Amino acid sequence: MKKDDLVELVVKYFEKVDAGAPSYLDLFSEDVDFFFPKFGQAKGKDALVEFGNRIGSSLTSIWHNIDGFQITTAGNKVIVEGQEGGVMSDGTSWPDNNVSTGRFCSVFVFEFEGKRISRMYVYVDPDFPSRDLERISVLSGGSNA
Repeated sequence: MKKDDLVELVVKYFEKVDAGAPSYLDLFSEDVDFFFPKFGQAKGKDALVEFGNRIGSSLTSIWHNIDGFQITTAGNKVIVEGQEGGVMSDGTSWPDNNVSTGRFCSVFVFEFEGKRISRMYVYVDPDFPSRDLERISVLSGGSNA
C-alpha cells in the first residue's frame, strides 16, 4: 500500500473509535497482535473486543484530536503521536491539563498486512483521570497530589 493509503486507514480507525462504530474491527487482520498497558499483549480480533469491553466499562466517551496528530510512516508502519480525552463512567472529564494532558504516550504503532492492520501497540498511561496519586506525587515532586 502507498503511504497515503496507510495513513488514511489509521485515521479511519480513530474516526470509527471516536464514533463508537464496531466496524473498526473490519480494519484488522483476524490474528492482529495487540498491546495496551495494563491490558497486556494479546492476539486476534476477540482480544480487541475484550479490550474494548474492559476499557468501555470505565469510559462514557473518548475523543482523539485527529487534526493535531503527528504522523510518521516507515515502510509498512505508521506511528501516530497525539492527544486524546474523554469522560470516565463516573463523569470525570480528562485530561485534567494539569498532570494529564491526554497524550497517548509517545507513539501508536501499526504494521500492515495487505489492507488490514496486523499489529497495533498502544503506548499510553491508562490513568486517564490522574488518580494514581502516589506515583504522581513521586514524579511531580509532591506538587500535584
